[in-house]
Amino acid sequence: MTWVLSVLQVLGILIFVPIIGGLLTGVDRIISARMQSRKGPPLLQPFYDVFKLLKKEATTVNHATGYFVTGSVLFNILTVVLFCMGVDLLLCIFAFTLGCVLFVLAGYSSHSPYSFVGSERELIQIMCYEPMILIMAFGYYRVVESFNVGDAFTQNAPAIVKLPLIFLGLVYVLTIKLRKSPFDLSMSHHGHQEIVKGITTELTGTSLALLEISHWFETVFALGLVYLFFVYSAPFSWAVAAAICLVVFFLEIIIDNGFARVKWKFALTSSWIVIIVTGGANLMYLSLF
Repeated sequence: MTWVLSVLQVLGILIFVPIIGGLLTGVDRIISARMQSRKGPPLLQPFYDVFKLLKKEATTVNHATGYFVTGSVLFNILTVVLFCMGVDLLLCIFAFTLGCVLFVLAGYSSHSPYSFVGSERELIQIMCYEPMILIMAFGYYRVVESFNVGDAFTQNAPAIVKLPLIFLGLVYVLTIKLRKSPFDLSMSHHGHQEIVKGITTELTGTSLALLEISHWFETVFALGLVYLFFVYSAPFSWAVAAAICLVVFFLEIIIDNGFARVKWKFALTSSWIVIIVTGGANLMYLSLF
C-alpha cells in the first residue's frame, strides 16, 4: 500500500508542479507588461505557447542536442519530485546541477556560435549561484541537523532565525538562476536584450517546449529553497512560507524589469562577494553559537 501512495504522490507532483510553474510564468508576464505600460498576454499564455510548440517539429543540426535537452528536463523534474517527497537536500541539488550541465552541453552540441557563447555564459552563471546553494544546504544541516527536506517540518523555529544572511544571499543568486535581469546572460529571456537567443538559438519545436516546462520546474524548486527557511512545526507555517515565496517571486519580477543587464564579470564578482560575506558570516555565527 505504501508504494501505491508513493506513486500517487509522484503523479500529483508531475501534474501540479508544471501547473504552478506555468501560472507563475503567466503572472510574471502580466506584471512585466503592466510595468512597461502594456496590456500583456492572458494568464494561461505560457500553456498555449507550450502546446503550440509541442505540435511543431523539432529541427536540430545535431541529434545529440535533443538528447541533452531531454536529459536536462528529466533531471529537473527528478529534482522537484525528490524535493517534494522530502528526501535528502544534497541529492536534490546534485540532480539539479546535473540537469544544468546537460543544458549547457545541449548548447555546445548545436555548433552555433551564438549557442556556444550562451553555453559559456551559462557555465559562468552556474559558478555564480551553485556555491550559495551548497552553503544554504550546509547551513540547513547545521540548523536542522539533517539534510532531509521533510525534517524542516519538525523544527520548533523556522531556519530563517539562524540563517538570515544565507537567506539574503540565496535570494540574490536566485535572480541569476531564474534568469532575471540584470543577470539574464545566457538565454536573452526578453526579446529586447539581444536579437538572438543565446544558448537556445538552435532549439525549436518540442525542444523549446520541453525547455519551457523545465524552467517551470526550476522556478518551483528555487522557490522551494526559499520555502525551507520559513516552514516549521507550527500548524500554519506552510501558508506563511508559501506567501513569502510569492513575495520573493514578486521581488524578482520587480528587479527583472527595473535593471539593465550587466556584464558577466560583474555578475561573477558580485555574486562571489555576496556568497563570501553572507554565507561566510552566517556560517561563522553558527560555528560560534
